[in-house]
Amino acid sequence: MNDSKIGRRPKPTANVFAAMETTMNRRTVTLAAALCTIAAWATARAQTVETSVVKVPQDIVYKGLPGAPQHVTLFGDSSQPGLYVDRIRFLPGMKVMPHWHPDTVRTVLVMSGMFYFAIGEQWDETKLKAYPAGTLYSEPPMTPHYAWARDGEVILQITAIGPTGNVPVALKTP
Repeated sequence: MNDSKIGRRPKPTANVFAAMETTMNRRTVTLAAALCTIAAWATARAQTVETSVVKVPQDIVYKGLPGAPQHVTLFGDSSQPGLYVDRIRFLPGMKVMPHWHPDTVRTVLVMSGMFYFAIGEQWDETKLKAYPAGTLYSEPPMTPHYAWARDGEVILQITAIGPTGNVPVALKTP
């Protein structure tokens, strides 16, 4: 009896099986290579007990020039590619003139105080928005902004992807 007459498919030839096997082998090898790459990367990036970080309040020492925001790095290295966490302390009344940062991702948590923040290339007090303690905001990459610790000391925590920097915006003169 003929297979095609009773609705059965004809049996594939050896060449079809060989082609399917070759395709499956390529996919298997590609998948295995991808998984090995991910595993190696994850192992290299994984945090271990030896590399974990704990900073208790008495260990946090801010540094910086007089009249400038004080700074401490809690995790990572802001001058290198990768995740870092910094804290910035602004003394009462301190103003930060327009500037921008090259970080691709940058979030800011207002930990204490009332922080006044605005986007723009020129200082304009009417644009400042008050951010109370507990506020989280993000700064778009390379976006000029300015700030003021108008009402008292402010402490911020920055979580970002480095490397970073602080690029002042040239003030326009009339």
